[in-house]
Amino acid sequence: ETIMVNCNPETVSTDYDTSDKLYFEPLTVEDVLNIYDKEKPEGVIVQFGGQTPLNIAQELKDCGVKVLGTTPESIGLAEDREHFRDRMIALDIPQPDSGTARSLEEAVAIAESIGYPLMVRPSFVLGGRGMKVVYDQDELIKHAEEAIQVSPEYPMLIDRFLEHAIETEVDALCDGEDTFVAATMEHIEFAGVHSGDAACVIPSRTIKPEHLKTIEDYTAKIVKDLKAIGLINIQYAICDDRVYILEANPRASRTVPYVSKVMGIPMARIATYLVMGRKLREFPELKKRTPPYFGVKEAVFPFNMFPEVDPVLGPEMKSTGEVMGIADTFGLAFYKAQAAAGTKLPLKGTVLLTVADKDKAEISPLAKRIKEMGFEVFTTEGTGEVLRDNGVSTKRIKKLHEGRPNIADAIMNKEIQLVINTPVGQSSKYDDSYIRKTAIQYKVPYVTSMTAAQATAEGIEAMAKSEIVPKSLQEYHKELLGR
Repeated sequence: ETIMVNCNPETVSTDYDTSDKLYFEPLTVEDVLNIYDKEKPEGVIVQFGGQTPLNIAQELKDCGVKVLGTTPESIGLAEDREHFRDRMIALDIPQPDSGTARSLEEAVAIAESIGYPLMVRPSFVLGGRGMKVVYDQDELIKHAEEAIQVSPEYPMLIDRFLEHAIETEVDALCDGEDTFVAATMEHIEFAGVHSGDAACVIPSRTIKPEHLKTIEDYTAKIVKDLKAIGLINIQYAICDDRVYILEANPRASRTVPYVSKVMGIPMARIATYLVMGRKLREFPELKKRTPPYFGVKEAVFPFNMFPEVDPVLGPEMKSTGEVMGIADTFGLAFYKAQAAAGTKLPLKGTVLLTVADKDKAEISPLAKRIKEMGFEVFTTEGTGEVLRDNGVSTKRIKKLHEGRPNIADAIMNKEIQLVINTPVGQSSKYDDSYIRKTAIQYKVPYVTSMTAAQATAEGIEAMAKSEIVPKSLQEYHKELLGR
């Protein structure tokens, strides 16, 4: 029998037929102890409940609760950024240059020795709360004060931010000795976007086979060192042809349902058996396979409820759910995932292209591709100049401060069907967030990174060329198991 403790009415796990008993109580030490005393279970599994149960695991153990699976000590080891960094050095696993600060002075000194840009993050937080990429000292000082308030009892970790790095993560099953990597997911956005907000794809499309092998080797080493039992999620970044570890979470990640569906593996069920003492070798069905199809995970955002919020993604998580698209090609899977998230990509019409200076080198091939698909292209002055120099003709549109009719008018009048706008950030005198906010308000699909823009173009192209034929998950699994 299983007893579930969960007070989130939004989740499937509060359905009364999911577990034998459901306690609709908050996840606090006191409430869990009361239930434990009443029910007298064999033990408690903390790894299926996100961050909150991990934070109280040690206290529960100190109160006599038997914690099944990864021990609270190992959980603490992975969650404590400082401790984890030392373990990675001992295992000879590369990680971005970093330091740990407990005060503002320490933070500034570490930043000077590592160099900007930096990723600043507190320990023991969920959803990247208090995490930020900072580009100069003024920004660091402002943000460090906030991060120290978010998690005052724990140190703040300052890492070198790997620019233009491919982020990838693995969900693995482990029994304390052996490890089975269920899938290596490749993020579509570059590192710097929280993993919960990034779209990702299985199997990976651009990661070299030797890097995939390295990721599997590092995962096995980390699992052994942490003595993890059950599920573990580990995030890596590939930068300048080298694999770096970002973090390890000794728990079920939000990607477990997605990996389970794409790979045809009931991960939560097997992890429960492992937690109860079974070994990986007792599950012969766990074989390394590469799917002959693509599964794309896309995040769902609540920006339409918050018209004043700029929908740019960063290290702090903003999504409230996720959906999946599955198809024989990446383009179609991406198109389906967007449709499931409520963004129906257009197959004809006008595309607005306006990108930051750092992205202008990549814009010409994308614009040519969009025009070849039959779209008309609107651009702002700077982006248009780059395209004209490269032989791509576009129609100029005014920015908000340049008079009327401008971008906002064109979006309101339904003259634009897709917005591709990478944020100019603090370097610009004029704020361009109104473009993204107006797109949300008038339900126009928008893209804020070049990698997502390329995936979008591939999705539209695939959809225009082929018809989506419904196919059940079981049929996909049959193809996979036949390999």
